[in-house]
Amino acid sequence: MQPGAEAKSLPLGITMGCPVGIGPEIILRFFARGGSAGWPVVIGDGGVLRRCGAALGIGIPVVEWQPGAPRLPKAINVLSLSDLGEGLCWGNPTPETGRAMGRYIEEAVRLVQGDHLAGLVTCPISKGALKAGGYRFPGHTEMLAELCQAQDYAMMMAGATLKVTLVSIHQPLAEVPGAITRESVLRMISITGRALRDDFGVEHPRLAVAGLNPHAGEGGMFGDEEQRVIVPAVADGRRDGWLVEGPFPPDTVFHKAAAGQFDAVVCMYHDQGLIPFKLLHFSDGVNVTLGLPIVRTSVDHGTAYDIAGQGVAEPTSLAAAVAMAEVIVANRKKLADVSHKP
Repeated sequence: MQPGAEAKSLPLGITMGCPVGIGPEIILRFFARGGSAGWPVVIGDGGVLRRCGAALGIGIPVVEWQPGAPRLPKAINVLSLSDLGEGLCWGNPTPETGRAMGRYIEEAVRLVQGDHLAGLVTCPISKGALKAGGYRFPGHTEMLAELCQAQDYAMMMAGATLKVTLVSIHQPLAEVPGAITRESVLRMISITGRALRDDFGVEHPRLAVAGLNPHAGEGGMFGDEEQRVIVPAVADGRRDGWLVEGPFPPDTVFHKAAAGQFDAVVCMYHDQGLIPFKLLHFSDGVNVTLGLPIVRTSVDHGTAYDIAGQGVAEPTSLAAAVAMAEVIVANRKKLADVSHKP
């Protein structure tokens, strides 16, 4: 980081995630390997980070930080919101760790909304521990949407080679066909197109829509959702001005997108999109929440309790999430500057 860089722009905030997962370790390794030019700050527990660094032999200083204060370069600047003590056990979340991880998220959102942080990068949380800590949200996305009072939001899995969005997410396969409606497909076409244009700087996004059934229904032989629902939604998307094609057979559309024919694929259900995505981006994928008034990216992996504290966690996805958040912050600033010109 260049001298005075902290005075020129707001830092990103990284929430530490579950204190007994791999969040502390990947944060330590990310900063020990150089961090990023913007040098983010961490919202979490400085004591946990120091103990983790000492146990794993990661020798980067951890210093306390307050909003508005300068950041110390070549150190992890932490806003400590908990003091969990030394009784924690790696891989064993408690109601106390659940309350702490929830508080990190709440405060980080407040700081972004108050113009103390440029955006938010989240390390993984445990949904079970979050619930045990008194929070009713099933995960990050829903919690962030409520904190930001966002109604029209979605999840994008993003990498350099492939980007996917999902019409239906965490639903049993038996319920997926009922969730695939003309309105829900059009909604995802629109939110994906806006994100590519405004957040990723793609002037004319090219969208592919996957079919639901094998061979995209094969003219109705293997299901009629394509003809009855998806084709009309794609036509609606074109009338709205989007460069959108489909429905494509699910077994070929991801190859087309990875080869550069499309900027993103709108998928019908969770595994349809995430299996090819994680095949290509298992280590460097990023989870982006679309439709929020704040910038939020996340690592594309869980708390990994089975390897927490063992010194084998890699910060690749965290580094990618920080880099992507920096890009989105810059693109949104450009868009705001243009919109405010007389």
